[in-house]
Amino acid sequence: MHICVSMSENNPVLTISELSICFPEQQNFVAVNKLSCSLGASKNLAIVGESGSGKSLLALSIVGLQPPNAQIEGQIIFEGKNLLRQKMTTREWQKIRGKEIGMIFQEPMSALNPLLTVGKQLQECILTHQKISLVDAKKRSIEWIGKVKIPTPEKIYNRYPHQLSGGQKQRIMIAMAMCHQPKLLLADEPTTALDATVQLEIVQLMQSLQKEFGTSIIFITHDLSLAAELADEIIVMQQGNLVEYGTAKEILISPKAKYTKALIACRPQLNNKGKKLKTIDDFATTTVEKSDIIVSSKIIGNEILKLENIKVRFADGKNFLGKTIHYFQAVNDVSFSLSKGETLGLVGESGCGKSTIGKALMGLVPIQSGKLFYEQTQMGIGKSFDWNVLRKDIQLIFQDPYASLNPRRTVMEIVTEPIIIHQNRNNLKKEAAHLLDLVQLPQSALNKYPHQFSGGQRQRIGIARALALKPKILICDESVSALDVSVQAQILNLLQMIQAEVGLAYLFISHDLSVVHYMADRILVMQNGAIVESGTANQILYSPNDDYTKKLVAAMPRATISDL
Repeated sequence: MHICVSMSENNPVLTISELSICFPEQQNFVAVNKLSCSLGASKNLAIVGESGSGKSLLALSIVGLQPPNAQIEGQIIFEGKNLLRQKMTTREWQKIRGKEIGMIFQEPMSALNPLLTVGKQLQECILTHQKISLVDAKKRSIEWIGKVKIPTPEKIYNRYPHQLSGGQKQRIMIAMAMCHQPKLLLADEPTTALDATVQLEIVQLMQSLQKEFGTSIIFITHDLSLAAELADEIIVMQQGNLVEYGTAKEILISPKAKYTKALIACRPQLNNKGKKLKTIDDFATTTVEKSDIIVSSKIIGNEILKLENIKVRFADGKNFLGKTIHYFQAVNDVSFSLSKGETLGLVGESGCGKSTIGKALMGLVPIQSGKLFYEQTQMGIGKSFDWNVLRKDIQLIFQDPYASLNPRRTVMEIVTEPIIIHQNRNNLKKEAAHLLDLVQLPQSALNKYPHQFSGGQRQRIGIARALALKPKILICDESVSALDVSVQAQILNLLQMIQAEVGLAYLFISHDLSVVHYMADRILVMQNGAIVESGTANQILYSPNDDYTKKLVAAMPRATISDL
């Protein structure tokens, strides 16, 4: 499909014409198919699509970083120069990359060198394109750390990436991308792994720097509502094709392509709680554009888990003799209960202690004090307590479906490992087949390895493993945050279906309030290791009392169909 996108600019900063990227060695796989678009000065263009749609490859091709085995055709004209007209040398690209075109990557921990302080890395970036002394480069580095609104920039200059939060690392990446005041900034999923409040701060920071320097921005994301908050216009890509474009309001209010409608409908919104989420496949096979299918009614039973004044702390400093002299209180006097068949949401920013609670319930981190009751029976919390007693009934679904599965083991080995450890080796194949049926995967998957599956399929394997021991409680620790919105919808629907069938209780941990509101019956809000507010899902979202909760709600992307 060939659609031309025009920003109505006489002299656009970037013009892409009939761009195609294919891989001859992979049966001439076409990753980007005859795409044309243009971007004006100081304008924002969002590129939206699922993983594999070609959006990141498109961005990489703009700065000549496409894979060496890629065959590229068409034109990429930047500031009047065709970047594809002739093979540019490494030195020629170095004059463009970083200086004229900046780039912010999705995962700052991977993009930053862990062996160098962030100040040294920023200083090195400045010296690459600016002819100034080391002293002036250091001074400018500290200025930019302050410009991206990180407090105490002089101290931050001497810190290593692992000593910064996710939001701070992403701000350093923005400083490195913007320190040369580029004419074009490529932002590839820069906020995907961040909390809602930090995500909002990053978006606002990019907007303020854009206003100051007049930079044009290409913002790549799989979240249409987030794209609408930042972009003037939106491109929607599917399997390498440009399927729709328009202003944010046009895309969100009157989408024309079924795929665009599906991306909007897949995202949990305030008005679809209690209804089954639509998926991409639904829109491919039906003309129904909104879901009116009610999620199977759940039955909430008796209290199954109760925490009273739980405290968890970590050593955070030692004297010259190696003795701990300071502790960090990760969880401080936390109390709550969970009933059979209930979904309890736990929200808060990174570092608030929500994941620590999940690990503490599995015995993966020590509980210093407090009481833990399971099915009305008080459980021990000391080192001598046999946590295997609880682990059979409390299981964990991890955030990253790529890192949480052993790449050297087959699906059969992965999902039956808990059974072998805790129970016996009888009827393993039958049990594995039943688990795959439960998570809607084919029996043929049993003899395959994790790398042969998509992200959503891997997460289903992780869920199957968690269900192997027939637990009564599942802890979902950011279990959908790394997934595309359509895959996320599939997993959320699956979790609700399993809960209705088996009567599981969920502790649903996430920083995404819209997802938690959709899933949860009740929500707990955590800040600095303590519960600052609790209530029903609707109470927390529509009538928050605590200022911190109000801040979290205010940071949610508001560009939904109902809002426009």
